[in-house]
Amino acid sequence: MKKIMSILALILLTVSSYAQTEWKVDPYHSSLNFNISHSGISLVNGKFLEYTGNLTKGEEALTDAQFNFTVQVKSINTNVEDRDKHLRSADFFEVDTYPEMTFKSSKIFATGKPDHYLLYGELTIKDVTKEVIFDVYYGGTVKSDQGEKLGMKAKTTINRFDYHIDFDPTAAGVGKDVNIVIHLQFAKQ
Repeated sequence: MKKIMSILALILLTVSSYAQTEWKVDPYHSSLNFNISHSGISLVNGKFLEYTGNLTKGEEALTDAQFNFTVQVKSINTNVEDRDKHLRSADFFEVDTYPEMTFKSSKIFATGKPDHYLLYGELTIKDVTKEVIFDVYYGGTVKSDQGEKLGMKAKTTINRFDYHIDFDPTAAGVGKDVNIVIHLQFAKQ
């Protein structure tokens, strides 16, 4: 009987070590930001205000983490309403046809630097899906009366032309490279 109990305990310990934990993005402590060159002399900053995201990971490392995000493109905000309306139009995001952009991770690797990872995944904007790589800086976790929280920063650069955002094809006024900087806090479910 002791042998059977020992085997059961070992199986439970093994299964629990592979348990995945769900985390949901906390929009009150997160932000999805971008900037792009304007006329080659300055930057326009913006963000998306409406999004959902989740993270599934093991208890210890980020190397088995999976991320899924959905962004409501109409929520774009550059603090200039006329520009935001233009960005929602067919010249840019075509939000009536393509209301969402998504990201789904495929793998994540530790770089060897403390708390630094490379996150690979598929970014879909409009009718195009391409692999992107984010630099991820893990901020750690903290427990409080509100539960357990996890924080990180992720950044990458994409070429807007790759996603059929072709307004100003010479990129003289609106640059081609979009720098994305995301600050995330997740709440453990």
